Amino acid sequence: QVQLVESGGGLVQPGGSLRLSCAASGFTLDYHAIGWFRQAPGKEREGVSCISNSDGSTYYADSVKGRFTISRDNAKNTVYLQMNNVELEDTATYYCAADGECDFSIATMTRPPFGPWGRGTQVTVSS
Repeated sequence: QVQLVESGGGLVQPGGSLRLSCAASGFTLDYHAIGWFRQAPGKEREGVSCISNSDGSTYYADSVKGRFTISRDNAKNTVYLQMNNVELEDTATYYCAADGECDFSIATMTRPPFGPWGRGTQVTVSS
C-alpha cells in the first residue's frame, strides 16, 4: 500500500527552525518527484517545495525561497523540508505527495497521483 507519512511539525517562534520529514512506505521515493504542500485554516492547499526524481532539481514557492530547503535521503526513503527563519504566515498543516514530476497544481487534487493525502503535520508559528 502506497503511503506517505509526515512528521516533525510543532510549535515554533518566529525566526525559528523546524525540519519536517516525509517517509514513504509501499514504494521507492527516488523514482518519484516529491512535493511539500501546506494548508492554512480557511485557505486552499498550496505548493511549497518540490524535488525532482530525475536530476534532483528543487523548486520553491516565492513565499519560502531562501528560507526553506528540500532534500531527499533515498537510503532512508525519506524527503525532508528544512524550515528556517519561519514566519507567522507559515502556520499550516504540511503534507507531502509523490508525482511523476514536480507539479504544484496537484495541491488541489482530492487524491494525488500516487497514494492519498496523509494526515499531515501541523506547524504553528507563534510568539
